[in-house]
Amino acid sequence: MRVYVPLTLPGLAEAHRTGQLGDGPSTAYAVTPALREWYLSDDIEELEYAALSRAALASLRLLAADPAAPRRRVVVAVDVADGAASAEPGLGPDPASLGEVRLAGPVRLAKAAAVHVDAEDAEEDVAAAARALDAAAKGDDDAQFVVDGAEDHELLWFATQEIPQLIA
Repeated sequence: MRVYVPLTLPGLAEAHRTGQLGDGPSTAYAVTPALREWYLSDDIEELEYAALSRAALASLRLLAADPAAPRRRVVVAVDVADGAASAEPGLGPDPASLGEVRLAGPVRLAKAAAVHVDAEDAEEDVAAAARALDAAAKGDDDAQFVVDGAEDHELLWFATQEIPQLIA
């Protein structure tokens, strides 16, 4: 099963140093039944892109909580055994939790298939989106427009061998 783990650049540096993503149960995103139902598509590539986008939004929330982190969203795509990730049955169709899965424990970074990171030219929009997240969550349409502006930037794809250059 492919899961998408939201991080920040300091989080990616820590994963590179320790060789693992997280140190206990953690949240990731994947193609779940609720995501399939919400997205209304049978195309697995579209569904995986939707899960990646959900992880990118979670990365934005991590950035909002860490003002010292560079303003670039980071998502690590990892292949895990089917039983290693489980959807929380109580989440239901809550839009905020679509695609959310729980990883029971740490995942070895060696299992990563790729890393997705914003380009440097996205930093200004990502910074503004991180500042606007709280207001957007409270229904402020202008703030939501700012948050959506970060989503206009496609995350770039990097091979795992490129992680040292990303965190340098």
